[in-house]
Amino acid sequence: MQENNESQNAVDIELTEEMAEGTYSNFAIITHSQTEFIVDFVRMMPGIPKGKVKSRIILAPQHAKRLLMALGDNIGRYEDHFGEIVFDENHQPMPQNTVPFGFGGPTGQA
Repeated sequence: MQENNESQNAVDIELTEEMAEGTYSNFAIITHSQTEFIVDFVRMMPGIPKGKVKSRIILAPQHAKRLLMALGDNIGRYEDHFGEIVFDENHQPMPQNTVPFGFGGPTGQA
């Protein structure tokens, strides 16, 4: 019976070759309105003052919270296997960005 339930909950997802290559991001800007969370994944390069948004993901609040929970779960499993993720004390934080687009609501960065 368990096997049948698992097949009913399976999601059929296609991953193209191009998408499977992924996009590198080392900075994220998060904006939200009452109905959506917008996550802009940015690539900042040393010596270049302006980063480029490489991908924008728009999520319903419920999906944003599910993503938060899934990331927390995966980070916990990663640290159980590889050890705690630590921040380099000498690492300079990214500067606060003023976002020229979005909903004008609260922003955060990751």
